[in-house]
Amino acid sequence: MVKQNTRVTLLVTMTLLLTSVTASRAGEFFEPNGVAIRGYDPVAYFTRGTPMQGVPEFHAVFQGSTFYFASAAHLDVFLANPEKFAPQYGGFCAYGMAKGYKASIDPAAFTVVGEKLYLNYSGTVRALWIFDIPGYVKKADHNWPAVRLTTQVTP
Repeated sequence: MVKQNTRVTLLVTMTLLLTSVTASRAGEFFEPNGVAIRGYDPVAYFTRGTPMQGVPEFHAVFQGSTFYFASAAHLDVFLANPEKFAPQYGGFCAYGMAKGYKASIDPAAFTVVGEKLYLNYSGTVRALWIFDIPGYVKKADHNWPAVRLTTQVTP
């Protein structure tokens, strides 16, 4: 089991590094199409426990990035405390951040831990992330100040 997890970790890390591209971001958060979290509602992760697509009608700008919400109620909740609902590490993959680089995310690959939203590159990467969340959070928290300044992002 440990040997298989090591192979999967190595494969995922190599894949993410080999597919590296430069992304342009206007705001603080990962915005592949000009909208943070690929247009998903950050409040829904907390209130519904599931990803929910937001709509342009209900949007807010936080730290220079645009977020969409599924409802006016979710928009209001976000505006009351955006730091609580915004994803960690600028909405980049938390596992990638623990490894020292920015990676894109799949909005369905997420965890809410300790009132914080962590997003991951894929379900497979999320499975690796869950294996040692406290250890990865510690590493990602350490890496984020330096990595946040880079523009290199894996797709």
